[in-house]
Amino acid sequence: MNAAAAIADDLSPIVIEGAVLAVSGGAIEIADRLGALRMNARVEIETASGPLLAEIVGLSEGKGLALAFGALDGVRRGARAKFLKDAGSVRPAAAWLGRVIDGLGRPIDGKGPLGEGTKPRPRRAAPPPAPLRARLGPAVDFGVKALNAFTPAKAGQRMGVFSGSGVGKSALLGMIARNTQCDISIIALIGERGREVRDFLEDHLGPEGLSRSIVIVSTSDEPAMMRREAGYLALALAEHFRDEGAHVLCLMDSLTRIAMAQREIGLASGEPPATKGYTPSVFSALPALVERAGPGADGAYNDDGGPGYITGVFSVLVEGDDHDEPIADAARAILDGHIVLDRRIAERGRFPAVDILKSVSRAMPNAVSEEAAALIAGAKTSAAVFDDMRELIRIGAYRAGSNGDVDKAIAIHPELEDFLSQPLGEHVPIDRTFEMLRSALEKGDPA
Repeated sequence: MNAAAAIADDLSPIVIEGAVLAVSGGAIEIADRLGALRMNARVEIETASGPLLAEIVGLSEGKGLALAFGALDGVRRGARAKFLKDAGSVRPAAAWLGRVIDGLGRPIDGKGPLGEGTKPRPRRAAPPPAPLRARLGPAVDFGVKALNAFTPAKAGQRMGVFSGSGVGKSALLGMIARNTQCDISIIALIGERGREVRDFLEDHLGPEGLSRSIVIVSTSDEPAMMRREAGYLALALAEHFRDEGAHVLCLMDSLTRIAMAQREIGLASGEPPATKGYTPSVFSALPALVERAGPGADGAYNDDGGPGYITGVFSVLVEGDDHDEPIADAARAILDGHIVLDRRIAERGRFPAVDILKSVSRAMPNAVSEEAAALIAGAKTSAAVFDDMRELIRIGAYRAGSNGDVDKAIAIHPELEDFLSQPLGEHVPIDRTFEMLRSALEKGDPA
């Protein structure tokens, strides 16, 4: 009976409408005398240039508060607002691969309309129940030496790339998108400068990378609702292909700009500002989004007999190079590891500027062999010793032979720096990574 009622509701010819009561800032008040509106419902507002899509973000007696997915030009008091029954679903298909779309799933690459799949996928969904989720899968090959060696990840893991502006974050994300061994890539560029999108597609991703990817773009000039929606859409698409048994790389740049969009939405809907102006909903929205990435349920299997996975790589733009600011701190707590890019390393000319002493993968004990783990530990120990003595070495206050560990660290340092450097277009697989690391340590310490 419930299913029949739902079908009847979808076929109902009755259209429920309200009217715009007021527009203040970016918020639109809509009359709701029948009590038909609900949170996160969609409405179409009549304007001179056509219908404007908006979403309900607040409710009070007799009215709802909506934020639009576009500019408010032409919205007037008394304009009709049509209440939509579809709260925002998407019908992805394999034909979407190689396409560039906006936060609402509309094509923006000039290649014509998108074909639709048969199964609707909600943009907002809960992750599989924790006890029923599969465990992390095999090791992921990022194709980047610094990551394969010092932040090894497994399929279904969620990693963060923490960086200030101008430290090479976008270039590293492009390498990850192009080099990572996976079935499908879902790439969300959120809050980016418009001119950088084509650079990313052509220079960093390339035709080969784009052919197995769906790229979602919401630039910095778009409304907060569109920027947040791009994040929801990215996870919905990744979940669709994961549930078909694929290993999906979900790359999102950046999680910080989604938090900023949620802050704008929260403030417009009347939430009080809290830590650094971020509203309380920001710190509940981030884990709700990130937790959707990961392994699928045990019931979803691919052709190799294993479950599908979403391996998440989320960039976090730290404000003022402060890695303890609220969003960076919150992101570290909900991610399975963090890759830290250091401005001082970038200024020395090394790319990628990964700080191996501050970068951590929580799956590392099970992601590499014992032999590889020993190599990683040895390299990190030497790097830590050199970092502690860096200033004394620089000013010539350390005398060779005073400490064997320091002598070894000094000898290994140039070889390790050379190992960590990697040209933008180079791909180094995991097995080759540890061969090169072993060779670097042996060259630096012939004894």
